[in-house]
Formats: sequence, structure tokens, C-alpha cells
Amino acid sequence: MHISVRRFAAAWIGRPTHRETPRLGHWSFATALVVAALVLLPAVAFAHGQAPIEPTLSTLIDGWTFDVDVWLPVILAALAYWAARNMVDQRHPANPVPRRRMWFWFGGLAAIVVALASPIEFYDTTLFSAHMIQHLLLTMVAAPLLALGAPITLLLRVASPEARRKWILPVLNSRIVSVISYPVVAWVLFAGVMWFTHFSPLFDAALDDFGLHRFEHALYLGSALLFWWPVIGVDPSPHRMTYPGRVLYLALGMPLMSLLGMVIFSAQTVLYEHYLTLDRTWGWTPLQDQQWAGGIMWVGGDAIFVLALVLTVAAWLQHEERENLREDARLARRKAARESAARESASTGSATAAGRVEG
Repeated sequence: MHISVRRFAAAWIGRPTHRETPRLGHWSFATALVVAALVLLPAVAFAHGQAPIEPTLSTLIDGWTFDVDVWLPVILAALAYWAARNMVDQRHPANPVPRRRMWFWFGGLAAIVVALASPIEFYDTTLFSAHMIQHLLLTMVAAPLLALGAPITLLLRVASPEARRKWILPVLNSRIVSVISYPVVAWVLFAGVMWFTHFSPLFDAALDDFGLHRFEHALYLGSALLFWWPVIGVDPSPHRMTYPGRVLYLALGMPLMSLLGMVIFSAQTVLYEHYLTLDRTWGWTPLQDQQWAGGIMWVGGDAIFVLALVLTVAAWLQHEERENLREDARLARRKAARESAARESASTGSATAAGRVEG
């Protein structure tokens, strides 16, 4: 279900503006956003697979959509995180939620919106290259940013002790979570989703079926969240990875995207029949568009993996430096304790000797 930006704006023109604008963070404002999403978004027309209109400035502006199944979860996720963060900060002013985590979370949600509600989504069934940008945004931008937001840690901090004991911790310690969060399993699941979807009938079928397309997006985002969870390492996990393990994990992940991109880029025929059936008279040919898509996955995926590797190595070095400082402090305390004990022993010995002399 979506509506163009122009039509959405026009729907609000002429509305009375005499009410006071609510301030961000108030529950009245949060309630208003949810009600607006529930009332306005389902009322728009259902559509998918835009006609192959040539991109212009007008279509790039007007190509934003307001699908209820995209915007409503994003709005609710943003409001829930905001409210939970405020509750934790009020309860623990000396140990608030780091601000950067909130911005990581909002950044991840913004990446989802750009992938699924911007002109990228408008052209995802017309241009394979746009579809590939969409997939990279979900798997390589949104997923790691959401993981950096540490939602599990926030949930544990905001929940009551009873809720943690009865509901949250049993789920986190369950067998299924232990299995799917195991780094090898998470890596294989992500690799399997990426390769299976691109080289199976699912990809082509999803281009013609709205529900299947949404399922594919959920599959990409879900498997990517599992992939990035252990390597980001800010949330508790049944399996804690060491920094050398994280570097190896990412290093093995890079060829996954590179090879997939190279295979798509090097294909001599169009892989997906859907793009051949479009009556498109502008832009690249379907084969050229496919080559661009493969190049985007190849170069874009590698660039993000290199950035992740650099940041992980930097975090490793900082961790080692902190460990060295802690070890130095521990050794200094031990040395000070020995010196203090020696002084006390010497003082006690001197006092005993003096007592003997007096006697």
C-alpha cells in the first residue's frame, strides 16, 4: 500500500493548524504517530511493480511510497527504542544508554526506509541494479547499524527483574537461539540465503509477487542480523567471539559477496526472465543492468567488509590497550601492596628490636 509524496502532502493541505504542535518525546506525540500510521497508511492504494517509467527529477521526488508494512514497524521500532532509552536514563542517570547507540538504531531504521520506501523501491522490479542496492542497504547497512544499537541490552535494562527471569533470559538461553547465533551457523545461514535467493526461482517469482517480495526482504534482513550479531559484539550472545575470531569471520565473509557479485557480473545471459519481459525503451539493456547489479554487489559489498574489518581491528587494538592498562594497574597495586607489607614488617621488626634493647 503506498501513496506518492505529492498526494500525501496534498492530503494535508488546508488542514487546520490551530492546535499546538506536540513536543518530541511526549507520549501524546507517539500516540499521534501510531494513530496516523494506522489510519492513513492502510487507506492508500495497494500496488507493486511500478510501470517502467524513465527516471526523471519528478519521479525521483514522487517515487517515495508509504507502505503500511514498512512504515508502521519502523515507526513503532523507533518509538519503542526512544521510550526504553528514556526509561533507562531516568532510572540510571549515572549509567545512561550511550547516545551513539540510539543514533545507530535510528540510522538502521532509516536505511530500511530508504531501501523499501524511496525511489529505489519504485524501480526495484524495473532495474536489477536498483534491486541490488536495496539488498545491500538491508544486509550491509541496516543490519549492522541495528546491531550496533544494542537492542537486546536495552531490552534487558528496561525490563523488570521478573520479566528478565521469566521471559527474556529463557529465550536468549534457549536451544534454538544458541544454535542460530553460533557464528558458523549464522555465517552459513547468511551465505545460504544470499546464494539460494539469487540462483533459485524465488528471486524471479518475488519480482512478480508482492507478498513473496516482502518475504524475501525479511529473509535478507533477518539473516543479516544473525550474521552481524556475533561480530558486532555489543549485545549479549550465547557465543562470545574473540577479536581474532571476528576478524577471521569477516575475512571469510568478503569472498562470499565478491564471488556472488562476480558470478552475476560475468553472466553472459540475463538471469531473471522478469527483466526481459518489461517493455522498457530507456536506460541500459537488461544484460548491462545485470552487469551493473553484479558490480554493485561486488564493489559495494567488498567496501563495506573492508570498512568493517578496519573498525574491528581498531576495536581490537583499543581492547588490547585497555587490557594492558588494567594489567599495569593490577601489577602496580600488587607492587604497592608488597612494599606496604615490607614497610610494615620492617616497622614491626624495628619496634621489636627496640623493645628488646629497652628490656
